[in-house]
Amino acid sequence: MLEFAPGTRALKCIYCGELNEIAASDTVIEENDYAAQLLALVDTQPTVDSVVFHCDGCGGESTLPPGQSSGDCPFCGRAVVATAITRTLIKPKSLLPFAIDSRDSQSRFDQWLGSLWFAPNDLKQHAQRGGLKGLYIPAWTYDAKTIADYTGYRGDAYYETESYTTRVNGKSVRQTRQVRKIRWSGAAGRVYNTFDDVLVLADRSLPVDLRNKLSGWDLPNLVAYDDAYLSGFIAETYMIDLPEGFEIAKQLMEPVIRSTVNRDIGGDEQRISTLDVLHNDITFKHILLPVWISAYRYRSRTFHFIINARTGTVLGQRPYSAWKIALLISIILAMVLLGLLIYGLAQ
Repeated sequence: MLEFAPGTRALKCIYCGELNEIAASDTVIEENDYAAQLLALVDTQPTVDSVVFHCDGCGGESTLPPGQSSGDCPFCGRAVVATAITRTLIKPKSLLPFAIDSRDSQSRFDQWLGSLWFAPNDLKQHAQRGGLKGLYIPAWTYDAKTIADYTGYRGDAYYETESYTTRVNGKSVRQTRQVRKIRWSGAAGRVYNTFDDVLVLADRSLPVDLRNKLSGWDLPNLVAYDDAYLSGFIAETYMIDLPEGFEIAKQLMEPVIRSTVNRDIGGDEQRISTLDVLHNDITFKHILLPVWISAYRYRSRTFHFIINARTGTVLGQRPYSAWKIALLISIILAMVLLGLLIYGLAQ
């Protein structure tokens, strides 16, 4: 049986360890025209038959490794059974292969567990029971050129001398100080921005706090999609579609556009009254990103642990031990009382 060997471009036999190189692809990783793809989805309705995990607990969906018909949901740890469904899906054209293997990921997981302060004594047992699973997360990247027309105000600072009365040595004294004020004037103009590979994770199953922290993806190292890279791993199907993903991308672009407008207005302060943005030359890529994930349940709550399988960055949720925290507070209070008692005796 062959599985993809993280950190290589090869499939590895799980029995003898022999490596089989994945043939180099001459496929060019390119952007896809956004408007044309939307028209294609409407006109031709391309479908792909996928056997997936569907979890009734968290709603997560992911493909199954070959020959597997049941397992645990990688997002919440519940037992699930595969069901065959047909969905209109855009196939991924590229991905970032796993660079960190299961042994390394387990070591990072154990180190993270060992570093947790005030964790319940039996947390490690519960967490390791969930195990780590290699998962490809779907994502979109968007390119666009924007034209933004704006109106607003430019604020230029100036200073005026102000007199005030204060008391010095019990006497009323008259003094002066410089007061900063702003002179506002109208502003209007047009600015241009170019965006490349604005990344939007197309996942809804991961907790929002962890999903928003997943970063550091080395997108220039994307490789052409090949089923061989998915061997031995799970791939999540996207739950945020192409148009919704672009709406999220526009939200990510807006702060950059506003920063450009502020620089164009100039002055010491700026106010933007209206902002009309036109997005042109929109292209996209559908890609897969690798993570190691564990979902474990502790006292009826689900906690998640994620490793960026390219950088090794660790993210996790954890429970706290109420009695350990209470014990620490009691010790601190006892030390404070002891200190006060010693101080009182000394006096």
